[in-house]
Amino acid sequence: MGDYYLDTINDREKKLILQLQELLLIESVNFYKKRDIHWLSAPVTTGVISSPMGLGSDSKPVKILLDGKETYLADSMQFLLEYGCRFFENGCWYIMPSFRGEKIDKRHLKQFFHSEAEIPGTLNDVMDLVDEYIKHLLVKAQELVGKQKHTDVLVKSKIPRITFDEAEKIIGKDNLTITKHGRLLSNSDEQKLIKHFNGAVWVMGYDSMTVPFYQKSIGNSARNADLLLGIGETVGCGERWANGAEVLKTLKTHKILLEEYEWYINMKNSFPLQTSGFGMGVERFLLFILGENDIRNMQVFRRFNDGKDIV
Repeated sequence: MGDYYLDTINDREKKLILQLQELLLIESVNFYKKRDIHWLSAPVTTGVISSPMGLGSDSKPVKILLDGKETYLADSMQFLLEYGCRFFENGCWYIMPSFRGEKIDKRHLKQFFHSEAEIPGTLNDVMDLVDEYIKHLLVKAQELVGKQKHTDVLVKSKIPRITFDEAEKIIGKDNLTITKHGRLLSNSDEQKLIKHFNGAVWVMGYDSMTVPFYQKSIGNSARNADLLLGIGETVGCGERWANGAEVLKTLKTHKILLEEYEWYINMKNSFPLQTSGFGMGVERFLLFILGENDIRNMQVFRRFNDGKDIV
């Protein structure tokens, strides 16, 4: 363990990762300040998880004891960003650590940095914001790492948008992952779509029961979208339910305890507002910039938590 940290001091790529992390934070501040979207300081712990163990969840929450009381390490603070939109009319954002109970591999970390924002508006509004944000960051990153073909394509062209039904036609219905709750894209499916669209594509409108309860849906189609690039899904975004009655109905449909989200329902009853938001995995985005394919290499300070890689 000691050798890793001594060797890393002279590792130019690790230094570059730290520089890119700093650049992403600074340029996020600059990007949002121009749009009057405000920083929100959120806690790392939460009593209400945004990926509850109900239908549509894709990872387990990380539970801890804090002062003898069960709580969770936040996998996202989207709910507080929605709350922040009741203070700031143009929305709010942050970059903070997130925690998810999933196996570590080339695509997943139990701890990662999350760049998230929530704005008043629709799914299309937040997708437009992400397109601008991604391009802004890539232009600034090019000043540090130089121009690269795979990043320059995104800077110079509009990222295509397709529906899940259109994605199915490209991949082939028989090749999709089918569960009792709906269709899903595997990583190999994502890679086929990325290749088909020359580097990046938005996939919109997943089956409503395959996404968490807070994603608005119309019929069987969720008002959500994933941005696929690099190793796969790098940004996830969605439109939220505007009022408490809608949330109450979908909580029941997803078989989630209502009591834990009473405050969320009350907020939407008292201050109904149509918002949409996104979350970007910072390490996945850096992986794309550097053209690498193992997210574990994006950690300068190891967070594997396997008993060997913790300081």
